[in-house]
Amino acid sequence: MTKGTQLRKLVNDPGIIVLPGAHDVLSAKLIEQAGFSVVFTSGFGLSASVLGVPDMGLLTATESLDSVRRIVAATTVPVVADMDTGYGNPLNVVRTVQEAVKLGVGGIILEDQLWPKKCGHMENKTVIPVHEQVEKLRAAVYAKGSDDLVVIARTDARGPLGLEDAIKRGHAYVEAGADVIFIEAPQSVDELRNIANSFNGTPLFANMIEGGKTPFLSSKELEQLGYKMVVYPLSGLFAMTKAIQDITKCLKSTGTTASYDRMVTFKQF
Repeated sequence: MTKGTQLRKLVNDPGIIVLPGAHDVLSAKLIEQAGFSVVFTSGFGLSASVLGVPDMGLLTATESLDSVRRIVAATTVPVVADMDTGYGNPLNVVRTVQEAVKLGVGGIILEDQLWPKKCGHMENKTVIPVHEQVEKLRAAVYAKGSDDLVVIARTDARGPLGLEDAIKRGHAYVEAGADVIFIEAPQSVDELRNIANSFNGTPLFANMIEGGKTPFLSSKELEQLGYKMVVYPLSGLFAMTKAIQDITKCLKSTGTTASYDRMVTFKQF
């Protein structure tokens, strides 16, 4: 059974799928060890770990796919890879999707921002015309061929164009062949509910970012609203950042880490 088939089965089974975000191979392995059934490779997290820069379209397709390749190779559960905009026009999407299939990825996210894109919870985003994204999604469906790769279509139209336009785009993306719809950055629980009520039978994807634009809900609450998948993409990255800040501050101020007790042991690692 391919990873795409495994992921597709999870999407069809009852219950919400919770996807923690991995920013490197180690975080992906820890997510699997914790018992999660799917790993998500965060474009934000990869941009931070590979380049040390914000999620503003600076990560190339090669850098992204190379990171995904290592994560897929190191884990046994399906990986959902954030493939940004597909890195170009429909021809580029074909190449990107074919490479993802070769790597054994379970699912991908393709978004409709104008490249260079930004994190979905940043300001001043721009989206491409809906017909252009429809072409890119059709290209993705063509490129995956007989593989069960799950195509998650993301729209960032809520910010620049409003929720109604974002929902219309979601329906257009379903018709183009997307398996799951991801309307990024709704700004209230009512908006989350409106999205859920606007799609009958189409699996929906939610994004929970600490300090982001969307109300921070639990997976249980999102399941009750009607969502099928929820990603917590930056929790590990933010926690790791705070831990390194704290331990380096301790080392700098005291000259030792002997008093810092929030580490695994050498043997445990």
